Amino acid sequence: MPGGRLTHDERVAIAAGLSDGHGYAEIARGLGRPTSTVTREVSRNGGARGYTADRAHRATARRARRRQPATVRADRPDDAEARQAFVEEFADLLAAAGIPRMVARVLSSLYTSDTGALTAADLVERLRVSPASVSKAVGYLAALDLLRRERLGRRERYVVDDDVWLRAWAGNAKVHLLWADAAARGAVLFGADTPTGARLGEMGGFFGRLADDMSGGPDDAAVGDVRTVTAALVQVGGPLTRAALATGLAWPADRVEAALHDAVRRADLTGPVLVRRIRGARYVATPRLTAAQRDALTAVAQSA
Repeated sequence: MPGGRLTHDERVAIAAGLSDGHGYAEIARGLGRPTSTVTREVSRNGGARGYTADRAHRATARRARRRQPATVRADRPDDAEARQAFVEEFADLLAAAGIPRMVARVLSSLYTSDTGALTAADLVERLRVSPASVSKAVGYLAALDLLRRERLGRRERYVVDDDVWLRAWAGNAKVHLLWADAAARGAVLFGADTPTGARLGEMGGFFGRLADDMSGGPDDAAVGDVRTVTAALVQVGGPLTRAALATGLAWPADRVEAALHDAVRRADLTGPVLVRRIRGARYVATPRLTAAQRDALTAVAQSA
């Protein structure tokens, strides 16, 4: 059922699809599931390179058990001390990854609380810091979509949901895509043959690949379209506009635009040539050679 929990057999099919290099959308179609279901499943269970069906199935079972009401028991003092030590250790790990120290402590406290939710007063008491420090950390986390606010009368409660890391992952993918697009525009502005343009082009390609890897990558049909527009540009040997490509390939304009967008960002899909956007909203395919190499080869060809 599209809305039901994934079965072990479906997880085996997901693992097999990832191993064969299929994108999330293609795997989802094969299962009759939404792409978001497969994306969420893989992201929260090791990512495309670390996903295994058995481990994902066990992790889901553990999460389901955690959602059940916990039995009341008297904790030994050493249990409480060990848990508090882990909260601080977890905060240290987050801080080592670049998160501000106070923000890391607030996030660690929220994530390790039974309900995943605490009020400002709770955080002040637990962390022994000022309300202003908590407020600033909460604002930082809210801006990153790592927590949400709930009203409790006159008070606010701060909540981290089970999919907080998935949302953070998706947010990072969007940021990387923005960087890739900005770098591609900069390469055109400075000129792809200039050192600055080449540097920006490399940056755009890197973050484009990273964003696609994080979101599952283009499916087989999209990869095929990239290769077709690349071959068309090579065949013509000169710059072409999107409209000219649409006419020559008998494709809708939006299909050509999507293929060109992926071709510029994903240099790993265009084989031995680079697809670049140049002034005048035109596109051209050039060999993966430096200007010096092209000049030397031209001279060799002319003297042969």
